Amino acid sequence: MTTKQKKVMGQSVPDDDWVGQVVEDIVEPDLPIIDAHHHLWVRPGHRYLVPELLQDLRSGHNIVGTIHAECHTMYRRDGPEEWRSLGETEFVTGCAAMAESGAFGDIAFCRGFIGRVDLSLGNATREIFERHLAVSSGRFKGIRFTTAWDAHERIQNQVPHAHLLREPSVRDGARVMAELGLTLDIWVYHPQLLEIAELADDIPELTIVVNHTGVPVLGGPYRDQREAVFADWREGIRAIAARPNTYMKLGALPIRSHGDGVDRTLPPTSQETATAWRPWMESCIDAFGAQRCFFESNFPVQKLFASYPVTWNAFKHIAAGASADEKRWLFHDAALAAYRI
Repeated sequence: MTTKQKKVMGQSVPDDDWVGQVVEDIVEPDLPIIDAHHHLWVRPGHRYLVPELLQDLRSGHNIVGTIHAECHTMYRRDGPEEWRSLGETEFVTGCAAMAESGAFGDIAFCRGFIGRVDLSLGNATREIFERHLAVSSGRFKGIRFTTAWDAHERIQNQVPHAHLLREPSVRDGARVMAELGLTLDIWVYHPQLLEIAELADDIPELTIVVNHTGVPVLGGPYRDQREAVFADWREGIRAIAARPNTYMKLGALPIRSHGDGVDRTLPPTSQETATAWRPWMESCIDAFGAQRCFFESNFPVQKLFASYPVTWNAFKHIAAGASADEKRWLFHDAALAAYRI
């Protein structure tokens, strides 16, 4: 967080002028990229829809396609709660149709879509999944299931209680996904990583994507425990990587920490970002291999901290020592494989 970020109704929103102060030459501008995780939304004081997305996609890197990640946007206003997320699928399908028309250029934005269905509905999810597949004309590739929870009161929990991934009804819903050939994105905090390994063992035919580099929690009660967090996180990462039906999505890590003495009047450069992210992301690539790791912008959330060109430059600095084949997987092919595109 920085004092230069704008706030609207108490919420931080991206400040284009602030992040735009750092201008860099594009690293490897011809490298084809699938942006494997971004959002489209309208929030108080902030809009990020196709025009805003295209402005970022055209900012210098060779973005050839994107995958939209659910963000509770454009839900249906009426009807049973479990069906309302169809509105987001319909919305993103329309955006993908815009891309496929060619009227907006050659970038296949929203080429695939990760939506939201409540897995705790168990076997009842089948009808809901089938409807998402139908209204999306096959662009619906799976869901993101958020179970991020920590026992400490200073951590903002995303769900009301722990161990959702172990609940029988959730396992039943995940089996339905496997039968339908859908991919399960999972967002947890790092102390929960072993639960993903358990799920991968229980349903080996299910493709699982770990979100946001496994979310090492470095604030709150963990603020002064960076080495312990890294060791605990790495143990979980290696356990998941040992299961061949898993992938890792690389991105959305903190860049600066409190008390680090960094001048915050300017946003971070790509080199500063790469230095902060490298130990975590290189550990993932070492564990999973390049064919099961891929990068994500997490825009517009990441735009709170850095611009789109800077973010992708940082990824390219981290991957600088990789072979051409490894880069092809990290920046393009692994995302397509994980989401069966």
